[in-house]
Amino acid sequence: MADGTVRIDGNSLLVAGVVRVRFIRTLRLPETGTHALPPGLGEFPLRRVEDYPETVPAEWLARGGVMLPVHLREAMWLSFGGTTEPAALQVGAGKVCAVSGKPWSPRPARDPQNYVVLPRQPWLDGINSGKGTVRQFVAVPLGLGATVEGQVTGEEVWGGVQLQSFPLTDAALHAWHEEQRRLAEETARRQALMASGGYGAPAPVSAPGAMAAPGSMPQQGGAMPAAPAAAPRASGAMGLGVGGSMRQEVYKDDRPLSDWSTTASGRVFVHLVTPPQWRRITGEAPPPSPVDRAAYTRAGLPWFDYYDQDATDLDPTDELGAVKPVGDWLGDDHTPWQPPSPGQVKPLGDAPGEPVGDGDW
Repeated sequence: MADGTVRIDGNSLLVAGVVRVRFIRTLRLPETGTHALPPGLGEFPLRRVEDYPETVPAEWLARGGVMLPVHLREAMWLSFGGTTEPAALQVGAGKVCAVSGKPWSPRPARDPQNYVVLPRQPWLDGINSGKGTVRQFVAVPLGLGATVEGQVTGEEVWGGVQLQSFPLTDAALHAWHEEQRRLAEETARRQALMASGGYGAPAPVSAPGAMAAPGSMPQQGGAMPAAPAAAPRASGAMGLGVGGSMRQEVYKDDRPLSDWSTTASGRVFVHLVTPPQWRRITGEAPPPSPVDRAAYTRAGLPWFDYYDQDATDLDPTDELGAVKPVGDWLGDDHTPWQPPSPGQVKPLGDAPGEPVGDGDW
């Protein structure tokens, strides 16, 4: 039963007790060409804004939510593995929908679709660019015009990442549970037939949301340290721009829109913090800069290619199609690029903490 709250569970956000979101560090792709899914390099740590009232900017306290540390031009992707019930999850970049390119909306919508369907969508690496591709999420400071928010709206007011989850209606959720029960009974029947010497092989049925995302890392728990006694300063907020293109579909919802509730079961504002700001606010050392791309490839570590023949990709939108990569704003990236070899691209077929406060945004 959805509990209507957002909590930090390890380094995950647990929304309404059923939707799990992790923010995964990754390698930034070149801004030319289309690439395989990059590897995961561990989870970003998450902290509640309200736990640091003396050191976070005042506007962050007003918005509530959580924060995570990110380097300039660092890339990330969102993992939804561990989600246990269907949900329509809205993902905003500076309150611009990462799926539709439209302004942030208080409810699910179609034409264009403004959410990803969980657990069908296992992860999201960037904004929807259509035709089986997305363009990578890359962190950039506000004030340059390089963010998705700045390019789509002409202003940079919000920054960060916004999440809002909508559950199925009671009737649709009951039907889903009945279908899961039927599938479980069918699997048990086939397994019993096999155990008794009958013919046929049991069809594997994965638990919803149980698919592990590439680069999955163990949950990191532990108590939060006390905030250092330092005066709050003005926000040096970060937002999301876009980087290179990769092969990834944003799936079209095959349910009627009426299956989804129009009331959100939980929402959260995710503030992106520079490493110096993270240290000043929390007293903690931020994660180091991501590993060199060429070194990762030379080591033979995997990249990923995910394919779902039964799903339909969403079309691109005019708003997101016009967004330019961060290199156009910040200059070329001169880090050498070493593409993975064909053998490195792999096909992929804790107790909750206190609730995260929500504010005015």
